[in-house]
Amino acid sequence: MMAQCCRYWVLLGLFSMVMIGQGPVVASATEAAVLKPRVPADKIDEARTWINPFEATPENIDKGRALFHGKAFCVTCHGKEGKGLGDIPGLVGKLPRNFTDKIWQAARTDGELIWILKNGSPGTDMASFVPLVLTEEEAWHVLLYVRSFGQP
Repeated sequence: MMAQCCRYWVLLGLFSMVMIGQGPVVASATEAAVLKPRVPADKIDEARTWINPFEATPENIDKGRALFHGKAFCVTCHGKEGKGLGDIPGLVGKLPRNFTDKIWQAARTDGELIWILKNGSPGTDMASFVPLVLTEEEAWHVLLYVRSFGQP
């Protein structure tokens, strides 16, 4: 009887959260592996000092959006809405990052993200994109767009 009562209140709480648009927290946001830095320990301090030289203006974010959906083909793995796709044929390792995850957004610096675009993400299928696919300037613009996924 007590278990049924508790289950009722948990379900009612989840239903209420969904109805008011809060929804339950996605497990990936709280998993340690998601928040673990991808930059090697001997490089992370330097990477964290790198700052995006471009302001997050609508024009610069639009440049990043065009690259994300076009030349850089980020959309292929991260999806149109930046949530990461889990059904990619041939994907091995960890799933593509969900850029809408506000906890992840707050945990990663722009310098860490540009390091990943330059070097790939160890332990994942994320390859390096700078300079093979993008210039460094273009990569910074892509990051402005990626950051826009974490905005309200």
